[in-house]
Amino acid sequence: MGSPRKKKHRTHFVSFSGIDGAGKSTQIQALRAEMKKEGRRVRVIRFWDDIARLTGLRESTGHRIFKGDNGIGSPSAPINRRDKNVRSWPMTMVRLFIYFVDALSARAVVKKALNSDADLIIFDRYIYDELANLTLINPVIRAYVRLIARFVPKPKIAYLLDADPKKARERKPEYPLEFLYTNRESYLALTRLVGGMTVIAPMPVRQVERVVLSHIQRDISFSITGLERASCLPSISSGAERAVPDGITSRPAAF
Repeated sequence: MGSPRKKKHRTHFVSFSGIDGAGKSTQIQALRAEMKKEGRRVRVIRFWDDIARLTGLRESTGHRIFKGDNGIGSPSAPINRRDKNVRSWPMTMVRLFIYFVDALSARAVVKKALNSDADLIIFDRYIYDELANLTLINPVIRAYVRLIARFVPKPKIAYLLDADPKKARERKPEYPLEFLYTNRESYLALTRLVGGMTVIAPMPVRQVERVVLSHIQRDISFSITGLERASCLPSISSGAERAVPDGITSRPAAF
């Protein structure tokens, strides 16, 4: 008898977006651990590290020109970043160019990732997080946002983790509270503008984990390449990995 026919492998990708301190990294780590527990091959792609371009220019602008702090803020060591919260027409024009370059990069990165042997690709932020930095009440900007949203590959599920700006800033003090309120409204406006985003209301961490997983189980059907894998990857303990705060070890200016 011939060998069993291999099933066609399909890689899915999801994204997590939201204001700083919304809990994206915590939820990504939890989902990654759960998928590995089920024997799925998972890869995490961080937008600022793996997709964003012209990062040197963006970092130097935020630090040298606007006198913002570098690094990632924490409750014990708050910082004052000056990048995406700087609003002016010249900066908007710069953003429109940079975001288009990032959209080109996103298309290439997603295409390569979807041709990998991973079952699930998780994006820690996506192009949506940049588009939320724009002034979405302007009709020209809105047309640009729709164009970019159509240009980049659409995630199977695009999560928007909504959050109380005050509580988010307590977890990650980097931007003024007034900006976080404005930024949150931009994210919500973006969901209405581009459509297809799954908004998760503010709630306890464990409850968000259950909601995220329920969407994965409902909306994504994983296929297996060849025979069922002989052994599953070990589960990652929830203690160390799920306690990771929202943020990454290195990040260029958001702009």
